[in-house]
Amino acid sequence: MSEPLKIPKATAKRLPLYYRFLQNLYRSGKQRVSSAELSEAVKVDSATIRRDFSYFGALGKKGYGYNVHYLLSFFRKTLNQDELTKVALIGVGNLGTALLKYNFTKNNNTKIVYAFDNNVEKIGKTVGDIPVFGMDQLEKKLKEDEIEVAILTVPATVAQMITDRLVKTNVKGIVNFTPARLTVPSTVSVHHIDLAVELQSFVYFINHYSDDEPIVEEEIEEEMQPQK
Repeated sequence: MSEPLKIPKATAKRLPLYYRFLQNLYRSGKQRVSSAELSEAVKVDSATIRRDFSYFGALGKKGYGYNVHYLLSFFRKTLNQDELTKVALIGVGNLGTALLKYNFTKNNNTKIVYAFDNNVEKIGKTVGDIPVFGMDQLEKKLKEDEIEVAILTVPATVAQMITDRLVKTNVKGIVNFTPARLTVPSTVSVHHIDLAVELQSFVYFINHYSDDEPIVEEEIEEEMQPQK
């Protein structure tokens, strides 16, 4: 069996954006699209789009552009859009409640199916049609439904403790909305989303870049990499 294709994280983050726009194009009846048209729609420069696509081989033809139906089918398979990814959310506070009510409404293959909290006033109720269970049922429910992705919206002080419990289940990926930096085995991936840090970084860049130098997410990611 061949090794799975490794692409830069910045590219991987843009794939759902391309896929969403291609869905709109397909629904409108458009048959082909150029990198320039894609660039205008998703606000990513055309050179970056061509580089992103090049990781997957020849997806288009020079002078012709890209076949919309082919690209849509390709990215649907690449992003596993035909398979439902079940997600568990731990911590039904303000942020957790907002995520439950939103529940990835624009992404049909990802859905929060369970929520967990230790507040007795929330346990047994539903938020956005999602049942809230007590923390004592965490491992049992995750193993029963073979849930591989979890979202952490808990206080930072308990984030590692809960993570230690998650890694003993089927969970392979954790989206961490807490400021805590988590320690996990190599079999588990963690994506940190610290809203305060993201906002501070964004404010820094809009204050230090000129008006004719647009802020590109990939540039920010490169600038923010830790020094070796």
